[in-house]
Order: sequence, then structure tokens, then C-alpha cells
Amino acid sequence: MKTYRTGVVGTGFIGQVHIETVRRLGNVQVVALTDKFQAQERAQAMNVPAWFEDYKEMIDTMQLDMVHICTPNNTHFEIAMYALSHGVNVICEKPMTTTVEEARILVKKAEETGLVAAINFHNRFYPMTNHLMHIIRDGELGSIFSISGSYCQDWLLYDTDYSWRLNTEESGATRVIADIGSHWMDLAEFVSGQKITEVCADFSTIHPFRKKPNKTVLAFSSETFSESDYTEIPVHTEDNASVMFRFENGAKGIAFFSQVIAGKSVAIDLQIGGYKQSAQWNSADVNSLVLGQRDRGCTKIEKGTATVHPATLPLVAYPIGHAEGFPDAFKQCFKEVYESIEQKDKTWNYADFKDGLHEMILCEKIFESNEKQQWISIEKGSNS
Repeated sequence: MKTYRTGVVGTGFIGQVHIETVRRLGNVQVVALTDKFQAQERAQAMNVPAWFEDYKEMIDTMQLDMVHICTPNNTHFEIAMYALSHGVNVICEKPMTTTVEEARILVKKAEETGLVAAINFHNRFYPMTNHLMHIIRDGELGSIFSISGSYCQDWLLYDTDYSWRLNTEESGATRVIADIGSHWMDLAEFVSGQKITEVCADFSTIHPFRKKPNKTVLAFSSETFSESDYTEIPVHTEDNASVMFRFENGAKGIAFFSQVIAGKSVAIDLQIGGYKQSAQWNSADVNSLVLGQRDRGCTKIEKGTATVHPATLPLVAYPIGHAEGFPDAFKQCFKEVYESIEQKDKTWNYADFKDGLHEMILCEKIFESNEKQQWISIEKGSNS
């Protein structure tokens, strides 16, 4: 089995998850990391042999097979372009970029190089979301007419909660939509097999001003300060977003996305309505899927080798009753991405840069819809 040399750019919460998870594959060595803050300390803490403050130096000197991009959104474009231009495959966190034009350029660059270019939409890789995708393809739910749900968090509930994601220069025009709405939309389209064709959105911001700490604070930090340690800043991105959807095969949908719902750390809900059955998956019960029938009530299916669709079996690593969660979905996503480096002709489940571009277009159109307070169409052919 080939062993891959990997470098990680950005070692905040999600960068550390990437490092921990990719090591579980067995044939990937994390040989270097890059961070502008405490790079040496992070490398030593995670037993990574080399560290850099400049990602270009890492790519130029470390003979990498893959770069994982886990930095703020406004840096994704330049890092991915540099990696692809130097013959290095890329796994990038979402959203892919901060503009649709940047995303189009990256898609073209990836096609020109023939390198693997993936977006970490890991929710595709829970066994039960994958199982649901396959049974919908097999017609077990019948024709799909309804796709609804939500993705809620609470880590920005207080006006003293701060993250770089609140800064439009770093995060882009939308926050909740790009950060978590993109995950839900990708999952809804992947599972249902239907692309979104029209959107109608309404945003709200509960804190038009927030208190920014006068020093660097990591995402999801619960650290508190005195009043003198803060600077009040205006907020130009949404805390909540309600979005209605129309899908290409006629299904209608609605979803609510928020980062300010108390008690919701990571709460993803997806409900699919079909003419034969309905299905519901919720991240709080990640290893289960509930199927609803008109005359028989609901049936709860647990993840296991004897219960999932045959095509889902590669994603089941442990027996029934042994939970597989957030890091396991990352592992399965990364496993496919690395396997695709050598097996380019196979069809894979992971999201590539074309999928990343599609989500960027959806984010842009949803932002436009909120601004105009009307339905906005997703033009056919706009994803290329």
C-alpha cells in the first residue's frame, strides 16, 4: 500500500481534527503543518515532525502528496492554487472560497492538472445518510416530493462570542449559509439525488454589534474577558437564515439554519418525504434512520453490517451497537479521497471542486434572495 506524505495548513479546531483523523487511515503520514500562530507548539503537541509559518515554504520543501486546507475562507483560493500549481492534491474545508469566480478558477485548475481536489462535506459519509441515499436511488421511498430540515448551533449566542467567521473579509458575504447551510444543502442534494433550482431566503441578525476580544481567540472558545478587553464591532452577516427550496425533479423544501439557538451544539435534521415512505436522519442519533409508513407507523433502523444497503458496507467499520460519529465520517471521507489518487476512473461519493463551486453558487443566490426578498433561480449550466 502506498504511503502518502501530507501537510496541514491551519491547526485550529478543524485542523487538529484533520490531523488526528487522517492518521487513522494507516497509510498517511502527517509530515508537516503550517500555522501563523504557535506553529512549533502545535507541531510538538501533535507529534508532527516539521512546522512552518508560511504554507508556500512547506509545499516547496516537503515533497507532499496532499495538502489539507483548514484556514479561514478567504485564504482557501490562494493556498489551493499554489498547491495544485506545484503538483499537490488538495482537500479543502468548506466553503471552497469566498467568491464564485474564485471557485470557477479552481475547478478549471484542478481539471487542467488532473490532481485530486476535494471538499470536506463529511456528512455524506455517515453510514445511515449513505444508506438513505442508496434506498432512495432504489425507489424504496417512491418519488420524492418534500425535503426539509435544519442545522442549528449555539456557539455565537452571546454578543461576547467572537470568531473570524463574523468578519466578511475573512468569511465572505454569508456566514450561517456558507458555514453550516452549505453542509445541509450538500447532504440534501446528495441523499435525494435532486439539485436545487430556486431559492427564497430571509436572514436575521440578533446582534448587530458584537464585542471582539483584543487578542486572538480560537473557534468555539469559552474564554471570557473583562469589558476593557473588548472592542465593539458591527456585524454584517446573518445569525439565522430561513430558506425555501425548489428542486429539479419537482420536490419542494424548507430549512432553518442558525448559530444562536441555545442548547444546540451541532444539530442537523434532514427529513425526506416520498409517495411510499418518509425518512428522517438526525445528527443527535447519528447511527439510526427512521422510516415512516402510512399504515405501519415508524421503523427505526440501526447502523450495522446486516441492516445497511450493500453499497454502504464499506462505510461500516464497527458492529451494530458500536457508534460511529463525527471523526469516523471524516475518516471515511478522507479514505475515499486518498484512494482516488491512484484510482482515477472510479466513481466516488466525496465532494469535489465542482461540488464546491455548486455550493458557492447556492450561497451567492441565497444571499441575493435575502437582499431582494424574492425567489432566485439557479441557472442551468452555472456550475461549470
